[in-house]
Amino acid sequence: MSAAPKVVAFGGGHGLSASLAALRRVTSQLTAVVTVGDDGGSSGVIRQELGVLPPGDLRMALAALASDDERSQLWAKVCQHRLGGEATLAGHPVGNLLLVGLADVLGDQVASLDAVGRMLGAVGRVLPLSTHPIDIVADVVGLDPGDEYAIQEVRGQVAVATTPGQVVGVRLDPPGVEACAEAVEAVLDADWVVFGPGSWFTSVIPHLLVPGIVKALATSKARCVVTMNMSAQRGETEGFSPATHLEVLAAHAPDLRVDVVLAARRVAADGMTSLEAGVASLGAELVVAHLGEDQSVPTHDPQRLAAAYASIFTKGDSAWR
Repeated sequence: MSAAPKVVAFGGGHGLSASLAALRRVTSQLTAVVTVGDDGGSSGVIRQELGVLPPGDLRMALAALASDDERSQLWAKVCQHRLGGEATLAGHPVGNLLLVGLADVLGDQVASLDAVGRMLGAVGRVLPLSTHPIDIVADVVGLDPGDEYAIQEVRGQVAVATTPGQVVGVRLDPPGVEACAEAVEAVLDADWVVFGPGSWFTSVIPHLLVPGIVKALATSKARCVVTMNMSAQRGETEGFSPATHLEVLAAHAPDLRVDVVLAARRVAADGMTSLEAGVASLGAELVVAHLGEDQSVPTHDPQRLAAAYASIFTKGDSAWR
C-alpha cells in the first residue's frame, strides 16, 4: 500500500466531521461520502422549498477538510457562519446557500461540492451518498402506552434521531435510491473504508442500504474499519451497549466485510467481553486505544484518533483478516 492510503469515510454531521478531522492528518487521498437524509433546520427548509440535496452535512464535511492556511480557514468560517436576525434567511449558514447557488449555476451538485472544495483548499473530496434526497424511515417500539412492543413507523431523520421510543430497524425511501456515481468509483478505488463515529441509525447505517454502495463494497478490495461511538446517543441508540451497536450494524448489512473495529478504552471498559464477542462474530479484529479528549468527556480527539487510524492503515493487509 502507498504511504498515503486511499480512504473513503462514510457518515454525516458531527460524527463524520470528527472522523475527517483525524483522517486528514493521515492521508490527502480522502473522500467523504455524506448522507442526504437531513430534514431539519436550514437543510430541511432548503430541501423542502427547493427540492435539492440537504446541504448542511455536506457543508460541515467540507469545512472539516479545509486547508490550514489563513485564506482557506477564513472561507471555512464564512461557510459555517449562520446569518443572524429574524428575517427569512435568519439561521441559514452561508455555506448552505453557496452550495445551492453553485449547483444552480453549474447545473451539477457534485460540481458544486468540488468548487467549494477548491475554494477551501480541501484536503480530499466531499460527495453525497446519492444525488437525490432520501427519507429515513424507522420501525420504533415503546411509543404506544398500551402496548410497549407495538411497532410504529417514524419518518424523517430528525424524528428518528429524537424518538422517545426504541429504534429496531431503519430503511430508506425510496428503497432503491441510486448511489452517487463518483462515490461508487471512490469505493472501488479505495484501500480503506471507514464507518463511524456518528449517529448509528441516521448517519452510519443508511449508507449500507443503498444498493450501489453495497455492491461497490462487495467488489472493492478495500479493508473496512468501524469506529465505535464514545457513548450511546439519547433517543436513537439509548441503552445500547457497544456490542448492540455491532449487532444492529450486522443485521442491516449482513454482507459487509469488517476487518477492524476501533473502540476507545472507555467504551471497551463498559463491556469488554461482550464487545470482543461482537467483534469476533463479524470476523474482525478489535483495536482499543485512548481516543478521547480526556477520559471523562465522550468526544473523539482528532490527534489521538488520527494516530489510531495511522497505526491500523500502516500495518498492511497481512495484519488483518
